[in-house]
Amino acid sequence: MKYEDFLKRTSFSKEELIAISWGTLVEDHPSKDYAVLPAPPLLMFDRVIDIQRDGPRGAIVAEQDVRFDEWFFQCHFRLDPVQPGCLGVDAIWQLLGLYCSACGSRGIGRALGCKEVDFSGQIRPYDEVVRYEVEVRRYTELKSSGTALAIGTGKVFVNDQHIYTITDAKVGMFEGIRYADYPARSANSRGGLLKR
Repeated sequence: MKYEDFLKRTSFSKEELIAISWGTLVEDHPSKDYAVLPAPPLLMFDRVIDIQRDGPRGAIVAEQDVRFDEWFFQCHFRLDPVQPGCLGVDAIWQLLGLYCSACGSRGIGRALGCKEVDFSGQIRPYDEVVRYEVEVRRYTELKSSGTALAIGTGKVFVNDQHIYTITDAKVGMFEGIRYADYPARSANSRGGLLKR
């Protein structure tokens, strides 16, 4: 896919999301530092069904098909299988990073936190579909530093029941932090404070 077409997309299939996680979807990306999604099994959605861009605001919606034999149901918990709530929070961060990339930001995405997380339900092995909805209230690019920021509130639904809210989730995009030569010891082989 050409980068120009990527920036116009309002949806992505599972195959396209996996290609994003491998860095192979866009053939002519203008930057060597471009965002990728986590690969399965940590990729938390099967399709993106809508992306809306409206200047500094927007929205992104994705769905996850629940499979009774998911890896997390095997260990969380052995006698009480439930999808970990932290994976729903991570899904919101993943979507915010994809949103930034789809808006043209450069750099690698990193979760920067959220204000509040409220859980009022759970996801079990025989549920059907989880829907993640993120309303982006602020998207900004800081060209001088090569960074971008997205802040949005995410809602998680299972079978159309609203079960989590993640308020003011934040994702930053940073250039120069990719650790592509793993496992070699190199400039980016250690973590620490991100420059904002």
